[in-house]
Parts: sequence; C-alpha cells; structure tokens
Amino acid sequence: MARYDLQDFVRSSLQTDKQHGLFELERDRVLEVNLHGDIWTKTGSMIAYLGAIKFVREGILEQGVGNLMKKFVSGEGTKLTKASGQGKLYLADAGKKVTIISMQNDAMFVNANDVLAFETSLKYDIKMLRKVAAMLSGGLFNARFEGTGLLAITSHYDPLTLQVTPSQPVYTDPNATIAWSGNLQPEFKTDISLKTFFGRGSGESLQMKFQGDGFVVVQPYEEVYMQHGPG
Repeated sequence: MARYDLQDFVRSSLQTDKQHGLFELERDRVLEVNLHGDIWTKTGSMIAYLGAIKFVREGILEQGVGNLMKKFVSGEGTKLTKASGQGKLYLADAGKKVTIISMQNDAMFVNANDVLAFETSLKYDIKMLRKVAAMLSGGLFNARFEGTGLLAITSHYDPLTLQVTPSQPVYTDPNATIAWSGNLQPEFKTDISLKTFFGRGSGESLQMKFQGDGFVVVQPYEEVYMQHGPG
C-alpha cells in the first residue's frame, strides 16, 4: 500500500485540468464533465461538483409513457438525472472503468446499467430484450443511442470489442455483454443439456448471437444483476 505524507498525498491525488473538452477522464474510473448547459447522467453517479449545477430526475414525459412503463415493470431501466448549469461535475459508478465515445452520426446499443453520461444531442430509447424476460431476473433493458455527441460508458476492467461479420457470428454471455452496433439485433441461443446439469461442457445455458456487420463489446466480468432467476 502506498504511503505518503499529507502534502505528497494531496499533490499526487489533486484534480488536474487536461483541457480535453466537455468530457475528460480525471482518473480511469472518474469522469470529469466541464459543464456549460445540460447533460444526462446515470442517477446516483455524482460524486462531487464545483460551481452552479442543478440536478433533476428524468420526468414522466421526457421519453414517453411507454418507456416509463417499461422501466417501472423491470426496475432495471436506465434511471437518468439531468445536470444543468456551469461548473465541474465528477461522475463514477461502483469503481468501474470509464470509456468516452465520440459518436458521429452513429448508433449503438449499451446495456442500461453501463450508461454513465451522455450529451443531450444524442437521441436515446430504452429497448427491452423481451425474449429473455422469462430466463433472466434482470438486465432486460438496453439503451439505443443515435446521433452526434459524447457518450460515457462503464465496464468492469478493460472492455473487449469483437468484430461481427456475415460469415463469422459472435456468441457472448449476456452477463458480460455491455454494448453492440446499432444495426445488430441479437438472437438468443439456449444450450441446455445433461452435460450442463452434471457440470460438463461450457455450462453456459443462454448465449447472445450477433450476426451481420458490426461489433459487440464484452467485459471480463459477469454482472450480478443478470444472474439467472430462481427456478
């Protein structure tokens, strides 16, 4: 464990301005937002701020009654807070690594739990993975982002991106899948056999299949909230 005298500790851990614009990584697990206006943030992700910033929870009419009902039913939707004003805002989520993505008229899906912050210029919609509603106890929602703007996502450790091609589909564990191309629609493959029950084979009874032309992002960690439900 590192040991410092007080002044050395303050100097080594002091916030620094990198002049990277609206979003910058203050640490690999802390996002600094140089706020001048509005952004969307994951509810509960604020760890500190300087300046005149107000926080307002996402309202009923922000994304329509349909999206609100989907979030209400699952309890796992993307819960958002709008940060408005001027100042420096610091965001983090359970010590997960932060990645900043600059979208240029692009589209991508992100696991709802892995959305940290995004510019209001990006359009977003909450999508339900209906086909697995009976198989998983949570994590049934993903957010689809489209347009131009900055998006900050989180992952446990370093994310890994796999290329998907028409001739080479990619299969992933739903518990470890955090994002994929906006044009891809995953299918769900079950692989349940006697080997699963006796501890032989992969033991992975549910897999996501991505086929087409795009990418899928996974993390070296299985989210607890996506564990299989009872029974």
